[in-house]
Amino acid sequence: MRVISGTVRGHHLVMPKNQRLTRPMTDKIKEALYDSLKSLGVEPRRVLDLYAGSGSIGIEALSRGADWCDFVDQDLQAIRAIRRNLEITKFQDRAAVFQRPVNAFIEQIRQPYDFIILDPPYADPAILETVEHLSASAAVEEKTVVVLGHWPRLTVPERVGSLTALRRRCHGDSCFAIFEVGVDVERANGA
Repeated sequence: MRVISGTVRGHHLVMPKNQRLTRPMTDKIKEALYDSLKSLGVEPRRVLDLYAGSGSIGIEALSRGADWCDFVDQDLQAIRAIRRNLEITKFQDRAAVFQRPVNAFIEQIRQPYDFIILDPPYADPAILETVEHLSASAAVEEKTVVVLGHWPRLTVPERVGSLTALRRRCHGDSCFAIFEVGVDVERANGA
């Protein structure tokens, strides 16, 4: 796995030792995600990477110009990999790493982010409830963009809490849905 664009393009990242608990977003889907964000005019500045795994998505945002990223994962091997990847890319001064369950972290948030990514294990049966919990938290405000990485068999509704789907993409067995807070359904559908 590598950083695909920006100031640290080409840097190889380490994976958590316990890879069965993480399912990294492939370079192809990560590139499709960032291309979609660019086409929507989204330029992340304050980023939250939930279920961060290796931290590759948040590190990609930092490489592309984000000012700050908070990384959250409850697995110790993932936390170690994120810290190592921040050292490799020299982004330690633009990031914080938290070893916590995602929902517990969401409860403590006091300031909003402009970009939030959730890339949970595919087997998480409560992911849509977690996204709804996030949408009602202080992490989001009008114009916050939320991305959910998911498997093709998950049915993702047009609205989850205060979030409206803007775009969806699948590549093989990996999908993502891009949501925004404060967007009406007609605008999201291009009406």
